[in-house]
Amino acid sequence: MCDKNCNPKKLLVYTLDCLLLHLRSNHRSSSLFTFYSGQLHTLMFLRTLLLAAAAVITAAALATVSSPTEELYSCLRNVFTHDEGIALPGEPFYRTWAKRYNLNIPVTPAAVTFPESSQQVAAVVKCAAEHKFPVQAKSGGHGYANHCLGGTDGAVVVDLKHLQQFSMNHTNWQATIGAGTLLGDVTKQLHNAGGRAMSHGTCLQVGSGGHFTIGGLGPTSRQFGASLDHVVEAEVVLANSSIIQASDSENQDVFWAIKGAASGFGIVTEFKVRTEPEPTTAVQYTYTLKFGTWKERAEVFKRWQAHVSAPGLTRKLASTLTVFEYSVAITGTFFGTQEEYDALEMDSQFPGTIGNSIVIQGWLGLVAHWAESLGMDWSDRIPTYFYAKSNAWTPENLMSSETVDKLFEFVTYAPKGTPTWFLLFDLQGGYTSDIPAEATSYAHRDVLIWLQSYTVNPLRPISRTQIEFLDQVNTLVTDNERPYAAYPGYVDPFLEEGAEAYWGANLPRLRRIKADIDPGNVFQNPQSPTPAED
Repeated sequence: MCDKNCNPKKLLVYTLDCLLLHLRSNHRSSSLFTFYSGQLHTLMFLRTLLLAAAAVITAAALATVSSPTEELYSCLRNVFTHDEGIALPGEPFYRTWAKRYNLNIPVTPAAVTFPESSQQVAAVVKCAAEHKFPVQAKSGGHGYANHCLGGTDGAVVVDLKHLQQFSMNHTNWQATIGAGTLLGDVTKQLHNAGGRAMSHGTCLQVGSGGHFTIGGLGPTSRQFGASLDHVVEAEVVLANSSIIQASDSENQDVFWAIKGAASGFGIVTEFKVRTEPEPTTAVQYTYTLKFGTWKERAEVFKRWQAHVSAPGLTRKLASTLTVFEYSVAITGTFFGTQEEYDALEMDSQFPGTIGNSIVIQGWLGLVAHWAESLGMDWSDRIPTYFYAKSNAWTPENLMSSETVDKLFEFVTYAPKGTPTWFLLFDLQGGYTSDIPAEATSYAHRDVLIWLQSYTVNPLRPISRTQIEFLDQVNTLVTDNERPYAAYPGYVDPFLEEGAEAYWGANLPRLRRIKADIDPGNVFQNPQSPTPAED
């Protein structure tokens, strides 16, 4: 019988040996000697040929086993006690776990791992570093350039989906949150732990691991800061596989780096965050201009820009202006009562638009409304082909009237390659601008308005026309008198000098820290900071 470890080639050689032995021991008395003697040389030749083939196959197998990839796989298998801890190319569920968010960016990870503790995260990092494979963490998996899968082929992905621990300190109202927790779950857990909240974006499927370390802008950021401004301490796995605590008083350089650029410096496995009392009442408002001329749409933008840039604008107001093919929409939230909202006289600010507002009671209902109104409760779970860019303005370099006119004329007549495109202008400032630019690696504290521009093709890769359209939009509105600024959460894979645009004046310090804690560039993607050279 042949058990699971039996080698069929060895079994065949053994059978031939037995037959040869039988012939040699019985040929003198056998009446079939004449026949068998003719076959003896044939059998001996077959045995020699089979042994030679087996030697070649064995050598090839040994070479494969000793390859860096197989050595990596062997190391990773030793980290986990069950098959569900790792997904490798060619395995049945690999494509599911290596699913791309942006289908326009092809990428094939060397392995996707699913650690259940910080210790297992550290063990995975150690395996990858020892065998010279780059590492990237995946939390929600919503990277615009698939950086959570490495951004390019051959990375080891650390999927944090099992790290969803949560607790609340009811004395200081600081929450401990696992880095694999999605924003929707963070919202519910904070609510259930005492009616608490923190700033974050409106897509509930985004993971906290990336969102809390890249920026994390949302409707309450003008009041409470970005998500990363809530982080007071973090547990981090470094490139040398050590597990450390980082805060303003411990491992300060690491703490500074992960608050804006964590993907290039380590894997945060757990956050400790400050929280705020939940907003209880809010007014959701909309002002829309449909089918107007490009000049009319430009006028709405000019009025909006003047309104949100006015000195003394209340921090309770969040606002976004969205440009579509044939319309402009101003949407946002005022955190207060209907009477307080009416006192702002918003209706008079945007003549010619159709306006409406509704009062929403309760924080969970408001968060759900944001996701539903943007279509993010379902559409954000579906990968598609898209291209995105970002741009920024401070109070000192807002677009001139002439630039606004050029923008709206251009987007009206330029070839776009798709009807599915839009420009989002988000009001920022407030609390996020109170913090000095050098306080965290997130550098763009002076930004008042962020632009997110998107072009989408649900059925096939993005065309050159689509890419050129967005590039031309951003070139048209860019102020060449100041360094180009891009939001590190809205990754543009085609952006030259991306690190400079994402981290600005903070990049040199990031590169020095990188050289100290990750000189081998274990944590990397195509646009992450590289170690400073001596």
